[in-house]
Amino acid sequence: EALRSWGHSLEHAAVPLKADRDLVLEAVRFHGHAFEHADAALRADRDFVMEAVRLDSRCLLGAAAALRADRSFVLQATLQAAGAYLYADPPWQTLLDDREMVLAIVSQHGEQLQHVPAEFR
Repeated sequence: EALRSWGHSLEHAAVPLKADRDLVLEAVRFHGHAFEHADAALRADRDFVMEAVRLDSRCLLGAAAALRADRSFVLQATLQAAGAYLYADPPWQTLLDDREMVLAIVSQHGEQLQHVPAEFR
């Protein structure tokens, strides 16, 4: 019940609860940063991370490093949730040097134009 009222509670949850897919998604619905406290296996599961990112783009920050560094995964996540690229690794600014990434971001989420370098506007 605490997770439903405050997503940060996942940080203090028992280990088996941190591995419960439904419980983690419920926590993420209330606070995206709760995903950082999910079980490592969930944070490395491409499909699960994408599901969490759809709920809150900040979940990409808690994803496994390999997913945050995977350009195609970050692009897919960004197409699902505006701003997901902001939580990628390498830093999101380097992703904006990639014309394909910029076009994909802006075509789906025009409000992200504010982050795009002038040469792409």
